[in-house]
Amino acid sequence: MGRILAIDFGKKRTGIAVTDPLQIIASGLTTVNTDDLIPFLKGYIAKERVELFLVGKPKQMDNSDSESEALIVPFLKKLSKEIPQIPVLRIDERFTSKMAFQSMIDGGLKKNQRRNKALVDEISATIILQSYLYSK
Repeated sequence: MGRILAIDFGKKRTGIAVTDPLQIIASGLTTVNTDDLIPFLKGYIAKERVELFLVGKPKQMDNSDSESEALIVPFLKKLSKEIPQIPVLRIDERFTSKMAFQSMIDGGLKKNQRRNKALVDEISATIILQSYLYSK
């Protein structure tokens, strides 16, 4: 069984989370510059067995695609071209940034630590991944 890797895609930086090999626990992995995302993923899968990429699908409240979907579609095309052996599944990511921020507050992080947008992105990817695991 391979890991599931979740991607919270952003214009500047992208949060990454992964499961353990048994796909039980979701953990934040890192945040990478979006320009470096494909090389990062190639490097990661060279070291770890990944069975699925889970990519957040940003939606509006009326269920229409958000503006950032226009940035994600070209990435998905490039991902399927560069790493065709790993399937991609999309999952609704509404409210994940707010949930990530709230979890930082609940976890007792100080105000200056909560301003770390890279950490918010990583936690968002973890929330996306955990919600997928719950739904399985």
